[in-house]
Amino acid sequence: MKIFAISDLHISTNTNKPMDVFGGNWVGYLEKIYADWESKVSDDDLVLIAGDISWAMSIDDAVKDISTFAALKGKKIIIKGNHDYWWSGIGKVRDSLPESVYALQNDSVKIGDAVICGSRGWTVPGAPDFTEQDMKLYKRETERLRLSLSSAKKLAENGEKIIAMIHYPPFNVRRESSAFTDVFEEFGVDSVIYGHLHGKDVRADKFLIKNGIKYYLTSCDLVDNKLTGIKL
Repeated sequence: MKIFAISDLHISTNTNKPMDVFGGNWVGYLEKIYADWESKVSDDDLVLIAGDISWAMSIDDAVKDISTFAALKGKKIIIKGNHDYWWSGIGKVRDSLPESVYALQNDSVKIGDAVICGSRGWTVPGAPDFTEQDMKLYKRETERLRLSLSSAKKLAENGEKIIAMIHYPPFNVRRESSAFTDVFEEFGVDSVIYGHLHGKDVRADKFLIKNGIKYYLTSCDLVDNKLTGIKL
């Protein structure tokens, strides 16, 4: 089984939210992603999608967007991003999704030699304009991430590698440690997939290793609209 990742697809088949208004790298971007997907992924592989999947406001419209990749090869695991307003209760989301797509929310799933867990995350201290309200949400999301990783640790009983998905970057632009990175290290995470960042002016590495953990930035416009291979 090979593992791939991407994020921030921002699909809008039912809403007037064209992404090409943000620049040339968004012109025909979904076609580029899906062509790369078809060239790399087999039925036995896994594709992780770290949030901001659909601009839809309802679960029915979101499923129409998700169906644009659901029929592609591989198992797909998704988490919620800050723009996934359609994502309501996790039970309703899971019941509505196509069979090949699985939604994570503060829990985990074991597939082959990997355990995948995830939570949305939030802006971290040190980010511009970080407020007291941000601190409250940051602390709440830290506990949700801990729940997800506690679940993953139980599933990884035979030494499976733990891959964590988080939509927001788990550190600030100076790559300083945060409660999120501390929890990753506490639970022995192997790799972290994140997104949220966009644009040519983003100061971020597509890949880095911090305290032994591999961090992959997978926002589609920053990875040339191609799936990123994840090495265990």
